[in-house]
Amino acid sequence: MSTSPVLSALYRYPVKSMRGQRLDASPVGPQGLPFDRSWMVADPNGRFVTGRTYPRLVLVGADPSDDGVTLSAPGRDDLFVPNGAFAAPVESTVWGDSFPAWQGAAEADAWLSAFIGTPLRFLWTGAATARRVKVDPTVPLSFADGYPLLLIGQASLDDLAARVGTPLSMSRFRPNLVVAGAEAFAEDGWKRIRIGEVSFRIEKPCERCVFTTVDPETGSKSLNQEPLRTLATYRKTPAGVIFGQNVIAEGAGTLLPGMAVTVLA
Repeated sequence: MSTSPVLSALYRYPVKSMRGQRLDASPVGPQGLPFDRSWMVADPNGRFVTGRTYPRLVLVGADPSDDGVTLSAPGRDDLFVPNGAFAAPVESTVWGDSFPAWQGAAEADAWLSAFIGTPLRFLWTGAATARRVKVDPTVPLSFADGYPLLLIGQASLDDLAARVGTPLSMSRFRPNLVVAGAEAFAEDGWKRIRIGEVSFRIEKPCERCVFTTVDPETGSKSLNQEPLRTLATYRKTPAGVIFGQNVIAEGAGTLLPGMAVTVLA
């Protein structure tokens, strides 16, 4: 296998747990990629809900702009949700993290509730997120689980797919940065990398959950618990089943697929 890693794909997920977008280029900075998880679906108490509980969320498309986001889903008319609709502050929760966000987009609340089949609310971080990364309070954070960026090696996915015995879509694992041309799980040993003119810190492995068993094309969970079951046979640690690395950009710049990835440490 080639010993020259490259950035092979770039993805963002404008709404947490909804369908991602593959990008031809993107700015990047400490908060990650623009519009990545700037919106989120929550229960009536402001607590996040995801594809773990409501797999059909992965069928919803989200196209962001400076003015708002357009939602699309099978069998429903597209809905543009303007930023101005989010007029009411709300205390929101992602995992154990509570922080201020914005609600009030009643039309979006109703649209989502009807599609998923349970009362839901649509939240926005606001023009500037109030949340920060726990291990580094200087780094702003959207509705992402705990870090601004997730990196996965293409060879790591290929290794897993070979063990499962079926092709696997990278979109199951929701990375922002995909690196090709390195050995399987090489990213586990990286501490710092550079892509283009931007350096990145590799912060910690990403623990994986049942969301990885949701097929991004059908919105249904696999009955055999794959690929999580196979992953657990060889990637289990005291922290959990790990796949991918959480990353923080140390500066700002532009990323393009095809850029060289240099391992600094």
